[in-house]
Amino acid sequence: MATATESMSDQTAETAPADADEANLTAVLLDPDTIVRDDCNAREHDTEPDNDLINSVKAVGVQDPVSVRPREDGTYGAFKGWRRTQAAQIANAAAESEGHEKRQIKAYVRADLVGRDAWTRFLSLIENHQRQGMSPKDTLKAAELSLIGMDEVEQKQAARALGLKRGTGKQLGRAQRLDDATLRKASAGGMDLEQIAQLAEVEDVPRAQDRLLRALARDEAEDGGGRGHWDQELALLKAEQDDRTVLKEAVAALEKADIPLLPAHTAYGEKETARALSELTTPLGRPLDEANHKGCPGHSARLDEEHQPVWYCADPAEHGHKVRPKPKPEKTAEDEEKAAERARTTACNRAWKAAAGPRQEFVSRLARSSKTLPEEAWRFAASVLLDLPRFYGKWAGRQDAEDVAALLGVKLPEKPFERVRMSELVTLSKARLPQVLFAHVAAAFERDMRDPKGWNDARMQVRFLWEDLTSQQAAYLLLLEKLGQEDKGSYRLSEVEEQAVAAHRGADAAADSDGDGA
Repeated sequence: MATATESMSDQTAETAPADADEANLTAVLLDPDTIVRDDCNAREHDTEPDNDLINSVKAVGVQDPVSVRPREDGTYGAFKGWRRTQAAQIANAAAESEGHEKRQIKAYVRADLVGRDAWTRFLSLIENHQRQGMSPKDTLKAAELSLIGMDEVEQKQAARALGLKRGTGKQLGRAQRLDDATLRKASAGGMDLEQIAQLAEVEDVPRAQDRLLRALARDEAEDGGGRGHWDQELALLKAEQDDRTVLKEAVAALEKADIPLLPAHTAYGEKETARALSELTTPLGRPLDEANHKGCPGHSARLDEEHQPVWYCADPAEHGHKVRPKPKPEKTAEDEEKAAERARTTACNRAWKAAAGPRQEFVSRLARSSKTLPEEAWRFAASVLLDLPRFYGKWAGRQDAEDVAALLGVKLPEKPFERVRMSELVTLSKARLPQVLFAHVAAAFERDMRDPKGWNDARMQVRFLWEDLTSQQAAYLLLLEKLGQEDKGSYRLSEVEEQAVAAHRGADAAADSDGDGA
């Protein structure tokens, strides 16, 4: 498995911008003692030359030119080759003590980089990765500082060379706050700069790093590679992070109101005294609720599966409340099964919503790509447009351009009281038309599948998409799965989507009749 350092070396060897200025320069000879470490040298740790390098330079000198910038005091700052320069200084000191002639060092003098600290740091970062990997923390810091100091054109060029998506540079600062052990494990596991930055976003979720490393290993083990499993696991972690945030906010709201939060379970050997208000009355038989119980010293709460407060009295007998005549039934095996099913439903609903992010991002990449849209994709879109299933007609009737605009990356004008005409905002060339129509159809599916809870017309009952997809919805997911596999594994179905389409695999993917639509 490639480390982050090795991965970046592979990327930069292919994508680093050609340094035309240096390629056309002629190396000059400098006294190594006139060279110091440049302030923008990306390497801050492990900067000393090792014995092998020193012995090599003593024997044959420095073979490859170093790169320096002139300094105001007449010295030169090495931003490439500082370790080699130090080895030359050590070798010259030894030669001088033995009465031998000192060697000069070849150097590219980059006067054009004076005042261009960000680009200098970036070139130093590329150089150090190609020669000998820096510590992950040095890499993150150098990449962040480089991108911050560049103009938009240089940022775009440097981000591409570093293998970063647009905007990822802003996350590198947070990634530096990861502890050294976490960074080393992430780098050894094969995470690149972008993935380490994404890890930093969700590090507070339990076992986040281990889960992401497993997803990365799955991607690397499957044909085509890609980041399909990584994207799905990251989306799920973000959904869990959001859920934890909602829980923290709910707990904080109770603390602010000075309402005790009861433990979810009574400790072994202790008697449970708390009762839900729904089971209690006043001494005169009046039902208790939040409003008329607030003044009770035992007013407290527990949080349900959605982190909403359920109101309790901590000790009804102590505070003069009565238990309602209807006794609370004992929990049965059926009750436990229902509780487990509720927990499963909550988890699947969360996973379904999380899976929409990677799915829509993949559709957006297809819709915005300059490459020809795969034939299967535009044929699928054409079949929906020609057959006009009910869910599509319902969505089209809304005349809402936001979903399509988001997939196509089109900025909508601010016209709150006017209908937006997408045909006036989108380039409808012959080459781009398939992508636009595919995005239009995909937007309808995404709206139709946004809420995991739907309605089954045939059975006249509530349905959850993760266990009761229409064949149209399944065909859409299976199409995206196939397109992702053909695109080097750039998109893969999530576990909950896999579960949803399992019953439809191998079946005819033709569109349903109108009665089957959601």
